Amino acid sequence: MSAAALKLPAVVLVTGTDTDVGKTVATAALAAALQAGGASVAAYKPTQTGVVAGEGGDMAEVRRLGGIAAGVEGVRLALPMAPVAAAAREDLELPALASHVAAIRALAAGHDHVLVEGAGGVLVELDGDANTMADLAMHFPGAAVVVVCRSSLGTLNHTLLTLEALERRKVAAAGLVVGAWPQEPTEVELDNREYFEALGTPLLGCLPAGAAMLTGEQFRAAAPGWLAVDSAAVPCQGARRCR
Repeated sequence: MSAAALKLPAVVLVTGTDTDVGKTVATAALAAALQAGGASVAAYKPTQTGVVAGEGGDMAEVRRLGGIAAGVEGVRLALPMAPVAAAAREDLELPALASHVAAIRALAAGHDHVLVEGAGGVLVELDGDANTMADLAMHFPGAAVVVVCRSSLGTLNHTLLTLEALERRKVAAAGLVVGAWPQEPTEVELDNREYFEALGTPLLGCLPAGAAMLTGEQFRAAAPGWLAVDSAAVPCQGARRCR
């Protein structure tokens, strides 16, 4: 861990600039890096879509790669769609935002960090009341969002739009993570990385493409070198460990 490593708050929300940008691998890498420094870590996914009963979802992958014991789903939906659309087709009522808040607080009571992995981007609705990950973040003063982005063409616009949406809602962005950095980056990708490095929001690291193919042991050994994060949690404002 370098001297410039970022000290993450107790509750960290992991969102993406789009779907399939590497949020799950980034969540696992954050978990592994934080645990390597001695912190206890739990993970929570408010809404898991595209996975049926009996299949391993994103939290199972975070447990496998990140080596954590507590990786919890709020609700599971079979269709690979946005949560509200998937729930409507399955005739299910999504949990209220308050239930996710309570679940995160319960995990925070026993862990130094809780990593909350969203579905899609930061403004994807989590319930029938149009609440999003940004709304969830506002229930945890002192929490911050890690934005997972692509390396390829188009990522600058998507990333800046996500950061602007967070800023307008007064939600802190802890940093950026490139979800899959190619072994042989193009000139566009190298320029994009240089742009990210110059932003006010820090670039915490670039995860190598194919990292999810590693064994859990290999992943956990490598993750601390991918991300510049500090294992010491910053308690949420106004309440010890976000309780």
